[in-house]
Amino acid sequence: MGIEMESMAIEMPEVEGHPNRVGFRGVLTMVDVASDRAPAGARGHRVMLTRKAAEAAIPSLLGMALDYAPSFDRHDMRRKVGVITRAEVVGRAIEIGGFLYARDFPEVVEEIAISGQASAISHQPSAIRARAGGASNAAAMRRESRVAGNPTHRKERDEWGVQPSPISRQRSAVRKGGRLDLASGRGQLGMSYEIAEAQIEDAKAQVWVLNKVTFTGAAILRRDKAAYQGTWIELGP
Repeated sequence: MGIEMESMAIEMPEVEGHPNRVGFRGVLTMVDVASDRAPAGARGHRVMLTRKAAEAAIPSLLGMALDYAPSFDRHDMRRKVGVITRAEVVGRAIEIGGFLYARDFPEVVEEIAISGQASAISHQPSAIRARAGGASNAAAMRRESRVAGNPTHRKERDEWGVQPSPISRQRSAVRKGGRLDLASGRGQLGMSYEIAEAQIEDAKAQVWVLNKVTFTGAAILRRDKAAYQGTWIELGP
């Protein structure tokens, strides 16, 4: 079975060790597949983006921002945490990549890193998963210890009013016996797109078929809050 691909990217100059740029990649959404739940703004309708519409709209996705809300359960266009520089339709998925503003939003980078680790470890054999889970927990504890012992870091977070996110609290809640309960799959992150100028085939249909869209951005969401629960995001080129 062949894989159809339509891709486009913005060429970004290499800047080794850039303190405010960390790569991300993931699946933004699916094409020719009805969503698992109704996305925000769809008035309770599930949606389906056609392949033709997705391929035509890929150029509009490049250069758009990736946003988030501290609760990771909705879009917040005023919190831009990254930029999309690559997008491609691979099979039935729209895969994207780009950069996060790591220095400006360290807590977001941390949550994505932990989410990606949990996702990868959960697909490994149980013996390897147990060892990796212990290592991840130890690394997290060392990181938290460094933050706790750094008054300057605490002050910066307090001034900006950054509170532990629901995912951070959730991560602590799923620890059992000093290890992360990775089998639960809790705390994993996904994504959702933002669009304008949508052309709906039949507004009265239970599933809105989108024949034309313009992408205006994307958001990081908890997977259980995303329209497509099969979406994901992780750190990487």
